[in-house]
Order: sequence, then C-alpha cells, then structure tokens
Amino acid sequence: MIQLVISILVGAGLLFSLYVLARRDVRPEGASEALLEARLALNTLKNDLLPHEVVGRIFAKDDLDYVRAVATPTVVRLFLRQRKSIAVSWIDRIYGQIVRLKRFHLGRTRSYAKLQLRAEIALAVDFATLLFVCRLLRVLLYVRGPYAAPQMIGTTVGIVEKVCGISERSLAFLEPANATSLGGASGGTLAGV
Repeated sequence: MIQLVISILVGAGLLFSLYVLARRDVRPEGASEALLEARLALNTLKNDLLPHEVVGRIFAKDDLDYVRAVATPTVVRLFLRQRKSIAVSWIDRIYGQIVRLKRFHLGRTRSYAKLQLRAEIALAVDFATLLFVCRLLRVLLYVRGPYAAPQMIGTTVGIVEKVCGISERSLAFLEPANATSLGGASGGTLAGV
C-alpha cells in the first residue's frame, strides 16, 4: 500500500514537472517585449539621462554660486532642496533603466547575442557595481545634497556608458541599418516600420 502511494506521488510530481516545463516560454520570438523594453531603456539612458549637457546642468555648481550671490538664504535653501530632488530623481531613473537592461541580459541575451563567458562575467560585475554605486550615490545625494560627490557622479556615468555600449552591441540586430538585407531585391529597408 505504501509503495502504491509513493508511486502515485512520484507520478504526480513528474506530471507537474512536465506541466511546468510545457508552460515555460523559451521561444525567442516570445521575448519581443523584453527586447523592446531593453531598447527603450538603452535609448532613455543615452538620450535623456546621460548626455553631458544634462548631467552638467543638474550638478552645475555655478548655478549654486549665482543663487548664493543674489538670493536670500531662504531662496538658497529652496534652491538646494529642489536641486537635491532633481539629482535624486535622476539617479533613481538611471537605476530603473539599468535594472531593465540587467533583466534583459540575464534573461534573454544568450538567445540573441553571442557574448563570450569573459564578457558576460565582466558585464555582471559592471551591473553589480553600477547598482551598488547608484544606491550609494542616492544616499549621498539625499543626505549631503547634489554637490557632495562629483567624482562619484562622473564614475557612475562612465560605468553606465560602458554598460550601454555592451547592451547596444547585444541589441544591434534591432537597428534598421542592419535590416537592409531583409528588404529583398527591391532594396527596401525596415526603417519605415
């Protein structure tokens, strides 16, 4: 009787395992949302958050010097509070986009890009470092204000740009320039899609 119960439990466990494996999405074409999310995160980082003009303006010390020279202490405090809020929001947005890229690299990049093991390990270290630095920078910005760690901001931007470059190479096949060969004999491209 006990052997029958054990056999039924083992059989049920195997059936459940088959059910879970059958429902798992392993098709690359089912991951278009992950690809688009990664492309969107990459574009947001490169075009909205990382341009030197944006970073320079958020952390511009000459703005603070000007406000200190012409405004009352109340206005200076208000300026610092607003600038801190902008800086913390900026680092939070970078953190969120990096998490999106990390999710793509963890879940889907092997299906699409041929990364070598060394490059994958380096990318994993970059992601871990970047996420840690973003958290640390957020705390510093929150506690000490937007002018507390200018070298750390430069380092963070440098690591983010490096991760963006690797991600861009992983997503390069999505670019319309690479799709010209798909246009067929008419020489059309997918750029209009």
